[in-house]
Amino acid sequence: MCREWIDHSAALGAPVIRIFAGNVPKGDAEDAARERCIEGINQSLDYAATKGVSLALENHGGITATAEQMLKIIKGVKPSPWFGVNFDGGNFRVDDPYAELEKIAPYAINSQIKVDVFAGGKKELADLPRVVKILKDAHYRGFLVLEYESEEDPFVAIPRHLKRMRELIST
Repeated sequence: MCREWIDHSAALGAPVIRIFAGNVPKGDAEDAARERCIEGINQSLDYAATKGVSLALENHGGITATAEQMLKIIKGVKPSPWFGVNFDGGNFRVDDPYAELEKIAPYAINSQIKVDVFAGGKKELADLPRVVKILKDAHYRGFLVLEYESEEDPFVAIPRHLKRMRELIST
């Protein structure tokens, strides 16, 4: 499936696709699931390189629910300029999501910023200046994408959030 989407991305001229590690199947061990994930990424990386498409592992729950889990996968994947992280600012659901984001930011090749985070199990407004600073401190040079999933009317909220993000990245 990953190679199929690499083909679609290459046809569209998209330089990066996000990939997901999944969950631990019932009756299985996290270590085994992680090893399968690493092997699959390594196999897909060779193909992605031939198509000029980078693979960006997203922090998306399951075996990527924490930065520690992400780093085990990242360090297991063979070094390649075609691999990195899809930094999703709202997906860590831990006590301090910002600390987790700092750990994966150096590997970011794509970034999706959300206006909400989940800290200590509670949904709250993201500290956008802090998120942008985390990326700047990691020398991130890519695009910042606003991924809006909040309750406020998107026609009202999105222009306001985009304006704020533009201000933050221009300073």
